[in-house]
Amino acid sequence: MGEYVKVPAVLMRGGTSKGAYLMMSDLPEDPVLRDQVILSIYGSPDARQISGIGGADPLTSKVALIAPSSREGVDVDYTFGYVGIKEAVVDYEGNCGNMSSAVGPFAIAKGLVPAEEPITRVRIYNTNTSKVIEASVPVKDGEVISEGDYAIAGVPGTGAKISLNFLNSAGSKTGKLLPTGNVVDEITLNSGKKVRVSLVDAANPAVFIKAEDIGLTGKELPVDTETNPAILEIMEDIRTSAAVMMGLAKSKETASSAVPKVAFVAAPADYLTTNGEMVKAQETDLLARTKALAVMHKTYAVTGGICLATAACIEGTVVNEVVSPQARESGEIRIGHPSGILEVFVNLKKLLNGEWDLLQAGVCRTAKPIMEGLVYVPSKLFKK
Repeated sequence: MGEYVKVPAVLMRGGTSKGAYLMMSDLPEDPVLRDQVILSIYGSPDARQISGIGGADPLTSKVALIAPSSREGVDVDYTFGYVGIKEAVVDYEGNCGNMSSAVGPFAIAKGLVPAEEPITRVRIYNTNTSKVIEASVPVKDGEVISEGDYAIAGVPGTGAKISLNFLNSAGSKTGKLLPTGNVVDEITLNSGKKVRVSLVDAANPAVFIKAEDIGLTGKELPVDTETNPAILEIMEDIRTSAAVMMGLAKSKETASSAVPKVAFVAAPADYLTTNGEMVKAQETDLLARTKALAVMHKTYAVTGGICLATAACIEGTVVNEVVSPQARESGEIRIGHPSGILEVFVNLKKLLNGEWDLLQAGVCRTAKPIMEGLVYVPSKLFKK
Protein backbone atom coordinates (compact mmCIF):
# COMPACT_ATOMS: atom_id res chain seq x y z
CA MET A 1 0.00 0.00 0.00
CA GLY A 2 1.53 3.33 -1.08
CA GLU A 3 0.98 6.81 0.25
CA TYR A 4 -2.56 6.92 -1.12
CA VAL A 5 -5.46 4.54 -1.68
CA LYS A 6 -7.47 5.32 -4.81
CA VAL A 7 -11.17 5.07 -4.02
CA PRO A 8 -13.62 4.75 -6.97
CA ALA A 9 -16.26 7.47 -6.86
CA VAL A 10 -19.00 8.95 -9.02
CA LEU A 11 -19.82 12.60 -8.42
CA MET A 12 -23.52 13.08 -9.11
CA ARG A 13 -26.23 15.68 -8.79
CA GLY A 14 -29.36 14.26 -7.23
CA GLY A 15 -32.20 16.79 -7.30
CA THR A 16 -30.88 20.01 -5.77
CA SER A 17 -28.01 18.27 -3.97
CA LYS A 18 -24.63 16.97 -5.05
CA GLY A 19 -22.18 14.45 -3.66
CA ALA A 20 -20.05 11.36 -4.11
CA TYR A 21 -21.71 8.00 -4.68
CA LEU A 22 -19.46 5.31 -3.26
CA MET A 23 -19.67 1.53 -3.10
CA MET A 24 -19.55 0.24 0.46
CA SER A 25 -17.15 -2.48 -0.71
CA ASP A 26 -14.55 0.17 -1.58
CA LEU A 27 -14.53 1.59 1.95
CA PRO A 28 -13.24 0.24 5.28
CA GLU A 29 -15.72 -2.03 7.11
CA ASP A 30 -14.96 -0.33 10.42
CA PRO A 31 -17.43 2.62 10.73
CA VAL A 32 -14.87 4.90 12.38
CA LEU A 33 -12.28 4.33 9.66
CA ARG A 34 -14.96 4.63 6.99
CA ASP A 35 -15.97 8.07 8.26
CA GLN A 36 -12.34 9.18 8.37
CA VAL A 37 -12.03 8.21 4.70
CA ILE A 38 -15.23 10.05 3.78
CA LEU A 39 -14.11 13.19 5.64
CA SER A 40 -10.80 13.04 3.78
CA ILE A 41 -12.59 12.69 0.43
CA TYR A 42 -14.59 15.84 1.18
CA GLY A 43 -11.73 17.83 2.71
CA SER A 44 -13.39 18.14 6.11
CA PRO A 45 -13.09 19.69 8.59
CA ASP A 46 -12.41 22.95 6.77
CA ALA A 47 -14.74 25.85 5.96
CA ARG A 48 -13.64 25.75 2.29
CA GLN A 49 -13.10 21.98 2.05
CA ILE A 50 -10.14 23.01 -0.08
CA SER A 51 -8.36 19.63 0.02
CA GLY A 52 -11.40 17.59 -1.00
CA ILE A 53 -14.40 17.44 -3.31
CA GLY A 54 -16.80 19.19 -0.92
CA GLY A 55 -18.37 22.41 -2.14
CA ALA A 56 -18.34 24.20 1.24
CA ASP A 57 -22.15 24.16 1.27
CA PRO A 58 -24.55 21.80 3.09
CA LEU A 59 -26.23 20.92 -0.23
CA THR A 60 -22.95 19.77 -1.78
CA SER A 61 -21.42 18.10 1.27
CA LYS A 62 -23.46 14.92 1.13
CA VAL A 63 -22.50 11.30 0.51
CA ALA A 64 -24.35 8.20 -0.70
CA LEU A 65 -23.04 4.73 0.21
CA ILE A 66 -24.36 1.92 -1.98
CA ALA A 67 -24.29 -1.88 -1.71
CA PRO A 68 -26.14 -4.77 -3.38
CA SER A 69 -29.01 -5.83 -1.12
CA SER A 70 -29.72 -9.28 0.22
CA ARG A 71 -33.17 -8.16 1.40
CA GLU A 72 -36.17 -9.74 -0.29
CA GLY A 73 -37.76 -7.51 -2.92
CA VAL A 74 -34.97 -4.93 -2.71
CA ASP A 75 -32.25 -4.18 -5.27
CA VAL A 76 -29.74 -2.02 -3.36
CA ASP A 77 -29.05 -0.77 0.14
CA TYR A 78 -28.39 2.96 0.40
CA THR A 79 -26.96 4.88 3.33
CA PHE A 80 -27.03 8.67 3.28
CA GLY A 81 -24.63 10.88 5.20
CA TYR A 82 -24.37 14.61 5.87
CA VAL A 83 -20.63 15.31 5.75
CA GLY A 84 -19.62 17.97 8.23
CA ILE A 85 -17.91 21.00 6.73
CA LYS A 86 -16.31 22.67 9.74
CA GLU A 87 -16.92 19.62 11.93
CA ALA A 88 -15.22 16.24 11.59
CA VAL A 89 -18.47 14.27 11.60
CA VAL A 90 -20.64 12.29 9.18
CA ASP A 91 -24.27 12.36 10.33
CA TYR A 92 -26.41 9.36 9.34
CA GLU A 93 -29.51 10.21 11.38
CA GLY A 94 -31.79 11.05 8.46
CA ASN A 95 -32.21 10.47 4.74
CA CYS A 96 -31.97 12.96 1.87
CA GLY A 97 -34.64 12.63 -0.80
CA ASN A 98 -32.66 14.62 -3.35
CA MET A 99 -29.62 12.37 -3.06
CA SER A 100 -32.01 9.40 -3.18
CA SER A 101 -33.00 10.40 -6.72
CA ALA A 102 -29.55 9.55 -8.13
CA VAL A 103 -29.29 6.15 -6.39
CA GLY A 104 -31.36 4.43 -9.10
CA PRO A 105 -29.31 5.83 -12.01
CA PHE A 106 -26.07 4.96 -10.16
CA ALA A 107 -27.24 1.39 -9.47
CA ILE A 108 -28.21 0.85 -13.12
CA ALA A 109 -24.94 2.35 -14.43
CA LYS A 110 -22.95 0.10 -12.08
CA GLY A 111 -24.79 -3.01 -13.27
CA LEU A 112 -26.43 -3.62 -9.88
CA VAL A 113 -29.86 -3.48 -11.54
CA PRO A 114 -30.56 -4.64 -15.14
CA ALA A 115 -31.66 -1.82 -17.45
CA GLU A 116 -35.22 -2.23 -18.76
CA GLU A 117 -36.77 0.13 -21.28
CA PRO A 118 -38.49 2.52 -21.11
CA ILE A 119 -38.59 2.65 -17.29
CA THR A 120 -36.41 0.69 -14.88
CA ARG A 121 -37.82 0.42 -11.38
CA VAL A 122 -35.18 0.30 -8.69
CA ARG A 123 -36.20 -0.68 -5.17
CA ILE A 124 -33.90 1.01 -2.69
CA TYR A 125 -33.63 0.18 1.00
CA ASN A 126 -32.63 3.30 2.92
CA THR A 127 -30.72 2.22 6.02
CA ASN A 128 -31.15 5.60 7.72
CA THR A 129 -34.92 5.21 7.99
CA SER A 130 -35.30 1.44 7.40
CA LYS A 131 -37.75 2.26 4.59
CA VAL A 132 -37.99 1.32 0.92
CA ILE A 133 -37.97 3.87 -1.89
CA GLU A 134 -39.11 2.87 -5.37
CA ALA A 135 -37.39 4.88 -8.10
CA SER A 136 -38.69 4.92 -11.68
CA VAL A 137 -35.72 5.73 -13.92
CA PRO A 138 -36.01 6.40 -17.69
CA VAL A 139 -33.75 4.14 -19.79
CA LYS A 140 -32.94 3.91 -23.52
CA ASP A 141 -30.56 1.57 -25.36
CA GLY A 142 -29.53 -0.01 -22.10
CA GLU A 143 -28.43 3.25 -20.50
CA VAL A 144 -29.93 5.76 -18.08
CA ILE A 145 -31.34 8.89 -19.71
CA SER A 146 -30.28 12.14 -18.02
CA GLU A 147 -31.49 14.65 -20.61
CA GLY A 148 -35.16 15.59 -20.71
CA ASP A 149 -37.69 18.39 -20.42
CA TYR A 150 -38.55 18.19 -16.70
CA ALA A 151 -37.51 21.20 -14.63
CA ILE A 152 -37.12 21.48 -10.85
CA ALA A 153 -36.64 24.67 -8.87
CA GLY A 154 -33.08 25.21 -7.73
CA VAL A 155 -31.49 23.47 -10.75
CA PRO A 156 -30.73 25.29 -14.03
CA GLY A 157 -32.14 23.77 -17.20
CA THR A 158 -34.10 20.54 -17.49
CA GLY A 159 -33.54 16.78 -17.24
CA ALA A 160 -35.21 13.39 -17.46
CA LYS A 161 -37.95 12.92 -14.86
CA ILE A 162 -37.26 10.39 -12.09
CA SER A 163 -40.24 9.46 -9.90
CA LEU A 164 -39.64 8.51 -6.29
CA ASN A 165 -42.24 6.74 -4.18
CA PHE A 166 -41.39 6.53 -0.49
CA LEU A 167 -43.15 3.34 0.62
CA ASN A 168 -44.53 3.06 4.16
CA SER A 169 -42.76 6.29 5.05
CA ALA A 170 -44.75 7.01 8.21
CA GLY A 171 -42.74 6.77 11.42
CA SER A 172 -39.34 6.83 9.71
CA LYS A 173 -37.39 7.37 12.95
CA THR A 174 -39.94 7.39 15.77
CA GLY A 175 -42.22 4.58 14.57
CA LYS A 176 -45.28 6.86 14.61
CA LEU A 177 -46.72 9.36 12.13
CA LEU A 178 -47.59 11.61 15.08
CA PRO A 179 -44.77 10.94 17.58
CA THR A 180 -46.54 12.55 20.55
CA GLY A 181 -50.01 11.39 19.51
CA ASN A 182 -51.08 15.03 19.11
CA VAL A 183 -51.69 17.15 16.02
CA VAL A 184 -50.56 20.22 17.97
CA ASP A 185 -48.13 20.53 20.85
CA GLU A 186 -46.71 23.48 22.75
CA ILE A 187 -43.04 24.44 23.01
CA THR A 188 -41.56 27.04 25.33
CA LEU A 189 -38.83 29.01 23.59
CA ASN A 190 -35.63 30.10 25.32
CA SER A 191 -37.22 33.55 25.52
CA GLY A 192 -40.05 32.10 27.63
CA LYS A 193 -42.63 32.52 24.88
CA LYS A 194 -44.96 29.57 24.27
CA VAL A 195 -45.68 28.57 20.65
CA ARG A 196 -47.90 26.01 18.91
CA VAL A 197 -46.11 23.38 16.83
CA SER A 198 -46.93 20.15 15.01
CA LEU A 199 -44.59 17.15 15.25
CA VAL A 200 -44.86 14.75 12.30
CA ASP A 201 -42.69 11.83 11.18
CA ALA A 202 -42.97 10.88 7.49
CA ALA A 203 -39.83 10.13 5.41
CA ASN A 204 -37.99 12.21 8.05
CA PRO A 205 -39.28 13.57 11.36
CA ALA A 206 -39.99 17.30 11.43
CA VAL A 207 -41.45 20.07 13.56
CA PHE A 208 -43.59 22.81 12.01
CA ILE A 209 -44.57 26.25 13.27
CA LYS A 210 -46.52 29.12 11.75
CA ALA A 211 -44.25 31.92 10.55
CA GLU A 212 -46.46 34.55 12.14
CA ASP A 213 -46.11 32.93 15.57
CA ILE A 214 -42.37 33.69 15.58
CA GLY A 215 -42.63 37.12 13.98
CA LEU A 216 -41.93 36.06 10.40
CA THR A 217 -43.82 36.10 7.07
CA GLY A 218 -42.79 32.88 5.33
CA LYS A 219 -41.24 34.94 2.50
CA GLU A 220 -37.79 35.07 4.11
CA LEU A 221 -34.70 34.13 2.09
CA PRO A 222 -31.31 32.76 3.20
CA VAL A 223 -29.79 36.25 2.88
CA ASP A 224 -32.23 37.53 5.51
CA THR A 225 -30.65 35.27 8.13
CA GLU A 226 -27.40 37.22 7.75
CA THR A 227 -29.02 40.47 8.84
CA ASN A 228 -31.33 38.70 11.30
CA PRO A 229 -29.51 35.69 12.80
CA ALA A 230 -32.33 35.32 15.34
CA ILE A 231 -34.30 33.49 12.62
CA LEU A 232 -31.92 30.52 12.72
CA GLU A 233 -31.55 30.72 16.49
CA ILE A 234 -35.32 30.41 16.99
CA MET A 235 -35.55 27.57 14.44
CA GLU A 236 -32.78 25.66 16.21
CA ASP A 237 -34.41 26.29 19.59
CA ILE A 238 -37.67 24.80 18.29
CA ARG A 239 -35.89 21.94 16.51
CA THR A 240 -33.88 20.74 19.50
CA SER A 241 -36.90 20.98 21.81
CA ALA A 242 -38.85 18.85 19.33
CA ALA A 243 -36.01 16.29 19.26
CA VAL A 244 -36.53 15.66 22.96
CA MET A 245 -40.34 15.56 22.66
CA MET A 246 -40.07 13.03 19.81
CA GLY A 247 -37.71 10.82 21.79
CA LEU A 248 -34.88 11.41 19.32
CA ALA A 249 -32.57 12.93 21.95
CA LYS A 250 -32.31 12.91 25.72
CA SER A 251 -31.57 16.63 25.82
CA LYS A 252 -31.53 19.64 23.50
CA GLU A 253 -27.75 19.65 23.65
CA THR A 254 -27.44 16.05 22.38
CA ALA A 255 -29.85 16.43 19.45
CA SER A 256 -28.56 15.41 16.02
CA SER A 257 -27.85 18.31 13.69
CA ALA A 258 -29.74 16.50 10.93
CA VAL A 259 -33.03 15.37 12.51
CA PRO A 260 -35.62 16.34 13.22
CA LYS A 261 -36.13 18.91 10.47
CA VAL A 262 -37.70 22.26 11.32
CA ALA A 263 -39.76 24.59 9.16
CA PHE A 264 -41.94 27.65 9.49
CA VAL A 265 -44.98 27.87 7.23
CA ALA A 266 -47.40 30.47 5.94
CA ALA A 267 -50.39 30.73 3.63
CA PRO A 268 -49.73 31.34 -0.09
CA ALA A 269 -48.50 34.85 -0.93
CA ASP A 270 -46.50 36.57 -3.67
CA TYR A 271 -42.75 36.45 -2.98
CA LEU A 272 -39.37 36.86 -4.67
CA THR A 273 -37.00 33.90 -5.04
CA THR A 274 -33.26 33.97 -4.46
CA ASN A 275 -32.91 34.75 -8.20
CA GLY A 276 -35.28 37.69 -7.95
CA GLU A 277 -38.10 35.92 -9.78
CA MET A 278 -41.67 36.50 -8.65
CA VAL A 279 -43.71 33.52 -7.47
CA LYS A 280 -47.41 34.32 -7.42
CA ALA A 281 -49.63 33.23 -4.53
CA GLN A 282 -51.84 31.16 -6.84
CA GLU A 283 -48.82 29.09 -7.94
CA THR A 284 -48.32 27.62 -4.46
CA ASP A 285 -50.37 25.92 -1.76
CA LEU A 286 -48.23 27.19 1.11
CA LEU A 287 -44.90 28.86 1.84
CA ALA A 288 -42.21 27.08 3.85
CA ARG A 289 -38.65 27.72 4.96
CA THR A 290 -36.45 25.03 6.47
CA LYS A 291 -32.85 24.54 7.61
CA ALA A 292 -29.92 22.69 6.04
CA LEU A 293 -27.77 22.01 9.11
CA ALA A 294 -26.72 25.49 10.33
CA VAL A 295 -28.13 27.60 7.48
CA MET A 296 -31.48 28.24 5.83
CA HIS A 297 -32.09 25.73 3.03
CA LYS A 298 -31.82 27.33 -0.41
CA THR A 299 -34.62 25.09 -1.65
CA TYR A 300 -36.62 22.50 0.31
CA ALA A 301 -35.50 18.96 1.16
CA VAL A 302 -37.49 16.20 -0.57
CA THR A 303 -37.96 14.09 2.56
CA GLY A 304 -38.82 17.26 4.45
CA GLY A 305 -41.29 18.11 1.71
CA ILE A 306 -42.99 14.75 2.06
CA CYS A 307 -43.31 15.27 5.80
CA LEU A 308 -44.62 18.81 5.22
CA ALA A 309 -47.18 17.64 2.65
CA THR A 310 -48.30 14.89 5.01
CA ALA A 311 -48.71 17.39 7.84
CA ALA A 312 -50.71 19.63 5.49
CA CYS A 313 -53.25 16.85 4.97
CA ILE A 314 -53.69 15.95 8.66
CA GLU A 315 -56.62 17.82 10.14
CA GLY A 316 -55.71 20.21 12.93
CA THR A 317 -51.95 20.63 12.36
CA VAL A 318 -50.48 24.12 12.07
CA VAL A 319 -49.62 23.27 8.44
CA ASN A 320 -53.19 22.16 7.72
CA GLU A 321 -54.34 25.55 9.00
CA VAL A 322 -52.41 27.50 6.33
CA VAL A 323 -52.42 25.19 3.27
CA SER A 324 -54.81 25.90 0.39
CA PRO A 325 -58.18 24.09 0.56
CA GLN A 326 -57.70 22.34 -2.81
CA ALA A 327 -54.33 20.89 -1.75
CA ARG A 328 -55.80 19.76 1.55
CA GLU A 329 -58.32 17.70 -0.39
CA SER A 330 -56.18 16.45 -3.28
CA GLY A 331 -52.94 15.63 -1.45
CA GLU A 332 -50.96 17.41 -4.17
CA ILE A 333 -48.96 20.13 -2.45
CA ARG A 334 -46.98 22.91 -4.16
CA ILE A 335 -44.43 24.16 -1.63
CA GLY A 336 -43.13 27.70 -2.19
CA HIS A 337 -39.47 27.77 -1.06
CA PRO A 338 -36.56 30.23 -1.53
CA SER A 339 -35.68 28.98 -5.03
CA GLY A 340 -39.16 28.26 -6.37
CA ILE A 341 -41.69 25.45 -6.04
CA LEU A 342 -41.45 21.81 -4.95
CA GLU A 343 -44.38 19.59 -5.89
CA VAL A 344 -45.13 16.65 -3.59
CA PHE A 345 -47.99 14.15 -3.63
CA VAL A 346 -49.30 12.15 -0.69
CA ASN A 347 -52.19 9.73 -0.25
CA LEU A 348 -53.41 9.86 3.32
CA LYS A 349 -56.39 7.97 4.72
CA LYS A 350 -58.12 8.59 8.03
CA LEU A 351 -58.92 5.33 9.82
CA LEU A 352 -62.04 4.57 11.87
CA ASN A 353 -60.05 4.88 15.10
CA GLY A 354 -59.09 8.45 14.18
CA GLU A 355 -55.48 7.64 13.28
CA TRP A 356 -53.96 8.27 9.86
CA ASP A 357 -52.50 5.83 7.34
CA LEU A 358 -49.96 7.24 4.87
CA LEU A 359 -50.54 5.06 1.81
CA GLN A 360 -48.26 6.83 -0.65
CA ALA A 361 -45.79 9.70 -0.72
CA GLY A 362 -43.68 10.79 -3.62
CA VAL A 363 -41.94 13.43 -5.65
CA CYS A 364 -40.35 13.85 -9.08
CA ARG A 365 -36.70 14.86 -9.46
CA THR A 366 -33.88 14.92 -12.00
CA ALA A 367 -30.34 13.59 -11.62
CA LYS A 368 -27.09 13.81 -13.53
CA PRO A 369 -23.70 12.10 -13.40
CA ILE A 370 -20.95 14.72 -13.30
CA MET A 371 -17.68 12.85 -13.05
CA GLU A 372 -16.40 9.36 -12.42
CA GLY A 373 -12.90 8.55 -11.24
CA LEU A 374 -10.59 7.82 -8.32
CA VAL A 375 -10.32 9.89 -5.16
CA TYR A 376 -6.92 9.94 -3.48
CA VAL A 377 -7.15 9.12 0.24
CA PRO A 378 -4.11 8.82 2.55
CA SER A 379 -3.50 5.11 3.08
CA LYS A 380 -2.93 5.67 6.81
CA LEU A 381 -6.66 6.36 7.19
CA PHE A 382 -7.42 2.76 6.24
CA LYS A 383 -5.40 1.44 9.19
CA LYS A 384 -6.47 1.16 12.81
